[in-house]
Amino acid sequence: MSFGDPNNPYGPPQGQQPGYGYPQQQPGYGYPAAPGYQQPGYGYPAGPAQMPGGVKAARVFLWILGVCQALAGLLLVLGSAMFADRIRDAISSDSSVSSTDADKAASIGVGVMIVFGVIVLAFAFWAIFTAVKFAGGRGGVRVSAIVYGSVVTLISLVTLLGGNFLALISLVLSILIIVFCANKAGGSWFNRPQY
Repeated sequence: MSFGDPNNPYGPPQGQQPGYGYPQQQPGYGYPAAPGYQQPGYGYPAGPAQMPGGVKAARVFLWILGVCQALAGLLLVLGSAMFADRIRDAISSDSSVSSTDADKAASIGVGVMIVFGVIVLAFAFWAIFTAVKFAGGRGGVRVSAIVYGSVVTLISLVTLLGGNFLALISLVLSILIIVFCANKAGGSWFNRPQY
């Protein structure tokens, strides 16, 4: 008996596909997964591998607004002493106002400037912290950026109506932050699966 004999019961089956009778598996994958179980990355839409351009732009705008606000807050806090001296000089030049009243007015002015400076520094920290979290961010970072953009948009509109035309820059940047984070590409970046 040779193995070439088609009637040989111990030879390879003739006319059948190799692996007949055995379940087909993908090479390198062991046992099939249980029904309803999805291995990470299989069966789910894949998120973007790189940060979309609009999201990158929103991150840059957050950095720009944060740094500008940090500088403005520092100028308000540090410039409050110079502001107090000017108030004191202006009030003391009027002979009807006493020096204690001039000091009180200067102290109130300094206090108001320092409070505004601290508020502006807090906004700067918010923008910079949110921008730092963009790379590995989740949905909370996206919400933080959208809320920040909304608050800055409102403040920019109020100051623009007050005659400060530099607020137009922050208005445009904050609107772009909202648009770039709220669109579909921003949603897919911040809601992507993280393994």
